[in-house]
Amino acid sequence: MSQAKKALTFTTRPGHSVSGDIIVPGDKSVSHRSIMFGSLANGTTHIKGFLPGQDCLATMNCFKAMGIEIEGPDSDHNVTVHGKGLHGLSQPKEQLDIGNSGTSIRLLSGILAGQQFSSSMAGDVSLNTRPMARVVEPLQLMAANISAREDGTPPVHCHGSSGKLKAIDYLLPMASAQVKSCILLAGMYAEGTTTVTEPGITRDHTERMLTAFGYPVTVEKNIDGDEQKTRISIEGGHELTACDIQVPGDISSATFFMVAGLIAKSGEITIRNVGMNPTRIGAINILKAMQGNLTIINERMAGGEPVADIVVKASKLQGIDISERDVPLAIDEFPAIFIAAACANGTTRLRGAEELRVKESDRIQAMADGLIELGIECTVFADGIDITGGEIGSGTIHSHDDHRIAMSFAISSLRATGSITILDCDNVATSFPNFVSLANEVGLSITQA
Repeated sequence: MSQAKKALTFTTRPGHSVSGDIIVPGDKSVSHRSIMFGSLANGTTHIKGFLPGQDCLATMNCFKAMGIEIEGPDSDHNVTVHGKGLHGLSQPKEQLDIGNSGTSIRLLSGILAGQQFSSSMAGDVSLNTRPMARVVEPLQLMAANISAREDGTPPVHCHGSSGKLKAIDYLLPMASAQVKSCILLAGMYAEGTTTVTEPGITRDHTERMLTAFGYPVTVEKNIDGDEQKTRISIEGGHELTACDIQVPGDISSATFFMVAGLIAKSGEITIRNVGMNPTRIGAINILKAMQGNLTIINERMAGGEPVADIVVKASKLQGIDISERDVPLAIDEFPAIFIAAACANGTTRLRGAEELRVKESDRIQAMADGLIELGIECTVFADGIDITGGEIGSGTIHSHDDHRIAMSFAISSLRATGSITILDCDNVATSFPNFVSLANEVGLSITQA
């Protein structure tokens, strides 16, 4: 009888200074979409800088299971996708395994809703608790034959459509790039023009990549005089044309090292080739507002996305009231930002972030539990948290299988008075396969077992 695999544990020792000139892995959002759009395009798409994390590989394997020929990733993180057009996918022989990737299952729902064949998707224990009604309900409005469990969680079943989907005009209940993207992708298979209105700014990688692949998309900003409100429209019936994609460094991954550089007692880190998409720079805005010494240099464009290098120096951070405008622009980076808040003078307050409760874990509660374990004062609210900076002690942290929780507490070791044990770190590989080696390279002390 085989033994169950032992969960991965990180153990950290206190650190002090940091230094280094590093490159973080490719952007996860862009990597996912490059596989999806490349598969649905006519022709061959070449991708450079692809993130070979488990989430993006799950997306790749799903398209392979639907008949798409994909080469790579090679040692230089290059991938070649031989697209078959919008209607070139074939029925998978088995249920599609999404692993831990919420992006994969939500965006694929939009694509699979428009197919003639039936399919089913599910993932690991964590993913199968994630809410899917937010994409299933608008897709059903588009006449998609799609369903999830009675409680709105995976598996998701797409039963095939005999005709085209129907275009809808949809107002997102909350700002969500995944839901927006799902509806826009389904809109390619719909009769008429599908419009999504978002109440707040979300990442726009889908709109940018539609344009890069030659699919017309209309973006209208400042709707009804509200600078936060944007309307995106897409007409069904056009085609995607293969192109070359350069994936920028993932700003979510870079944020761990931005925070590391800021909270260290001394030192400087330069992070190269970081994606600076304006819908993703909330973490930079917040950390600068906390008086973090961050300098943006060498700004340029790569593959339709703005990129730059970031120089980070040790800083005396100050607690702030985080602007709600920055919340959707930093939604994935808050676990790391919470560590910065724990090291700042005074109290940092976050509101309007209820979306954090339905990520890979309830990130507000999970981070609060961990910070309290380490001696940091926190008060949790339905849509946010107050964190009062103080001395980080030692303790045992439950990451709840959430890669960002695990990496955030690993970074906190730079200001800890003792060792920190972080449980269930296997999913770090989903987004940042070389996190431990890169962290140790710049001056942290993390062992894994």
